[in-house]
Amino acid sequence: MRISSHLTNQSGDRLETEYIDVESFDEYNPYSMHAAQCYCFYDGKLVVVYAESKGYWGPPGGGIEEGESVEEATIREVREETNMRVLAQKPIGLFKIYEKDGNITHQARTVCIVEPIGPFVPHPDEEVTEIRCIDPSEVTDYFDWGETGAHQLTRALEIFEDIKKT
Repeated sequence: MRISSHLTNQSGDRLETEYIDVESFDEYNPYSMHAAQCYCFYDGKLVVVYAESKGYWGPPGGGIEEGESVEEATIREVREETNMRVLAQKPIGLFKIYEKDGNITHQARTVCIVEPIGPFVPHPDEEVTEIRCIDPSEVTDYFDWGETGAHQLTRALEIFEDIKKT
Protein backbone atom coordinates (compact mmCIF):
# COMPACT_ATOMS: atom_id res chain seq x y z
CA MET A 1 0.00 0.00 0.00
CA ARG A 2 1.07 3.57 -0.72
CA ILE A 3 -0.19 6.57 1.21
CA SER A 4 0.60 10.14 0.19
CA SER A 5 0.23 12.75 2.89
CA HIS A 6 2.06 15.63 4.53
CA LEU A 7 3.54 16.64 7.85
CA THR A 8 4.52 19.86 9.53
CA ASN A 9 8.12 19.78 10.74
CA GLN A 10 9.50 21.49 13.86
CA SER A 11 10.28 24.60 11.78
CA GLY A 12 6.63 24.85 10.75
CA ASP A 13 7.24 23.78 7.13
CA ARG A 14 4.55 21.65 5.51
CA LEU A 15 6.31 18.76 3.76
CA GLU A 16 4.92 16.16 1.39
CA THR A 17 5.34 12.53 2.46
CA GLU A 18 4.86 9.07 1.02
CA TYR A 19 4.58 5.80 2.90
CA ILE A 20 5.08 2.41 1.17
CA ASP A 21 4.55 -1.04 2.74
CA VAL A 22 7.58 -3.34 2.58
CA GLU A 23 7.84 -7.06 3.24
CA SER A 24 11.60 -7.53 3.65
CA PHE A 25 14.64 -5.59 4.81
CA ASP A 26 16.08 -5.99 1.29
CA GLU A 27 13.48 -3.52 0.01
CA TYR A 28 15.34 -0.74 1.87
CA ASN A 29 18.59 -1.43 -0.05
CA PRO A 30 17.99 0.86 -3.07
CA TYR A 31 17.60 3.84 -0.73
CA SER A 32 20.02 5.80 1.39
CA MET A 33 18.27 5.21 4.72
CA HIS A 34 18.45 8.07 7.23
CA ALA A 35 16.43 6.88 10.22
CA ALA A 36 14.49 3.99 11.75
CA GLN A 37 11.33 4.22 13.85
CA CYS A 38 10.40 1.09 15.77
CA TYR A 39 6.99 -0.09 16.91
CA CYS A 40 8.20 -2.08 19.92
CA PHE A 41 6.04 -4.49 21.89
CA TYR A 42 6.75 -5.70 25.39
CA ASP A 43 4.30 -8.02 27.12
CA GLY A 44 1.63 -7.08 24.55
CA LYS A 45 2.04 -3.36 25.18
CA LEU A 46 3.41 -0.73 22.78
CA VAL A 47 6.55 1.07 23.96
CA VAL A 48 6.49 4.87 23.49
CA VAL A 49 9.19 7.37 24.40
CA TYR A 50 9.08 11.04 25.36
CA ALA A 51 11.78 13.45 24.20
CA GLU A 52 11.62 16.43 26.52
CA SER A 53 13.78 18.59 24.25
CA LYS A 54 11.31 18.03 21.39
CA GLY A 55 8.22 18.04 23.59
CA TYR A 56 6.52 14.98 22.13
CA TRP A 57 5.95 11.22 22.39
CA GLY A 58 6.67 8.69 19.66
CA PRO A 59 8.06 5.25 18.98
CA PRO A 60 11.75 4.68 19.74
CA GLY A 61 14.08 5.42 16.87
CA GLY A 62 16.63 7.72 15.39
CA GLY A 63 19.34 8.17 12.84
CA ILE A 64 21.07 5.37 11.01
CA GLU A 65 24.84 5.70 11.32
CA GLU A 66 27.31 5.35 8.44
CA GLY A 67 27.68 1.68 7.44
CA GLU A 68 24.84 0.55 9.72
CA SER A 69 21.93 -1.55 8.45
CA VAL A 70 18.31 -0.82 9.37
CA GLU A 71 18.36 -3.91 11.61
CA GLU A 72 21.51 -2.77 13.41
CA ALA A 73 20.18 0.79 13.84
CA THR A 74 16.94 -0.58 15.27
CA ILE A 75 18.78 -2.67 17.85
CA ARG A 76 21.04 0.23 18.83
CA GLU A 77 18.31 2.88 18.98
CA VAL A 78 15.95 0.70 21.01
CA ARG A 79 18.70 -0.07 23.50
CA GLU A 80 19.84 3.57 23.76
CA GLU A 81 16.34 5.00 24.12
CA THR A 82 14.60 2.34 26.24
CA ASN A 83 17.26 0.07 27.78
CA MET A 84 15.50 -2.84 26.10
CA ARG A 85 16.82 -5.71 23.99
CA VAL A 86 15.33 -6.52 20.58
CA LEU A 87 14.35 -10.19 20.50
CA ALA A 88 12.83 -10.18 17.00
CA GLN A 89 12.16 -7.58 14.32
CA LYS A 90 10.53 -7.28 10.93
CA PRO A 91 10.05 -4.37 8.52
CA ILE A 92 6.73 -2.56 8.11
CA GLY A 93 7.37 0.14 5.56
CA LEU A 94 9.36 2.95 4.02
CA PHE A 95 8.49 6.55 4.88
CA LYS A 96 9.71 9.28 2.53
CA ILE A 97 9.80 12.96 3.49
CA TYR A 98 10.22 15.41 0.60
CA GLU A 99 12.33 18.21 2.10
CA LYS A 100 12.07 21.87 1.03
CA ASP A 101 15.62 21.75 -0.40
CA GLY A 102 14.67 18.95 -2.82
CA ASN A 103 16.27 16.14 -0.82
CA ILE A 104 14.29 13.09 0.25
CA THR A 105 14.66 11.69 3.77
CA HIS A 106 14.11 7.91 3.87
CA GLN A 107 12.97 6.38 7.14
CA ALA A 108 12.44 2.69 7.88
CA ARG A 109 9.49 1.56 9.97
CA THR A 110 9.94 -1.72 11.83
CA VAL A 111 8.13 -3.80 14.42
CA CYS A 112 10.02 -5.42 17.31
CA ILE A 113 9.46 -7.66 20.26
CA VAL A 114 11.59 -6.37 23.13
CA GLU A 115 12.44 -7.09 26.75
CA PRO A 116 13.98 -4.83 29.41
CA ILE A 117 17.68 -5.23 30.08
CA GLY A 118 17.30 -3.33 33.33
CA PRO A 119 15.39 -0.34 34.66
CA PHE A 120 15.01 2.65 32.37
CA VAL A 121 17.34 5.48 33.36
CA PRO A 122 17.53 8.50 31.03
CA HIS A 123 20.96 8.64 29.42
CA PRO A 124 22.51 12.12 29.63
CA ASP A 125 23.49 12.03 25.93
CA GLU A 126 20.02 10.98 24.73
CA GLU A 127 16.86 13.06 24.21
CA VAL A 128 14.49 10.48 25.69
CA THR A 129 13.48 11.30 29.25
CA GLU A 130 10.57 8.89 29.79
CA ILE A 131 9.21 5.63 28.43
CA ARG A 132 5.80 4.03 28.80
CA CYS A 133 4.25 0.73 27.80
CA ILE A 134 0.71 1.47 26.64
CA ASP A 135 -2.25 -0.37 25.20
CA PRO A 136 -1.95 0.10 21.41
CA SER A 137 -5.52 1.46 21.35
CA GLU A 138 -4.24 4.48 23.33
CA VAL A 139 -1.58 5.50 20.81
CA THR A 140 -3.38 8.66 19.64
CA ASP A 141 -3.30 9.91 23.25
CA TYR A 142 0.49 10.08 22.74
CA PHE A 143 0.99 10.81 19.03
CA ASP A 144 -1.25 10.96 15.99
CA TRP A 145 0.29 10.41 12.58
CA GLY A 146 -3.07 10.40 10.78
CA GLU A 147 -3.93 7.80 8.16
CA THR A 148 -0.28 6.86 7.66
CA GLY A 149 0.28 6.25 11.38
CA ALA A 150 -2.97 4.31 11.75
CA HIS A 151 -1.97 2.06 8.83
CA GLN A 152 1.53 1.54 10.24
CA LEU A 153 0.14 0.60 13.66
CA THR A 154 -2.33 -1.83 12.09
CA ARG A 155 0.52 -3.47 10.16
CA ALA A 156 2.70 -3.49 13.29
CA LEU A 157 -0.01 -5.28 15.27
CA GLU A 158 -0.53 -7.85 12.49
CA ILE A 159 3.20 -8.51 12.15
CA PHE A 160 3.62 -8.62 15.95
CA GLU A 161 1.00 -11.40 16.07
CA ASP A 162 2.86 -13.29 13.33
CA ILE A 163 6.20 -12.93 15.14
CA LYS A 164 4.68 -14.26 18.37
CA LYS A 165 3.64 -17.44 16.57
CA THR A 166 7.18 -18.26 15.47
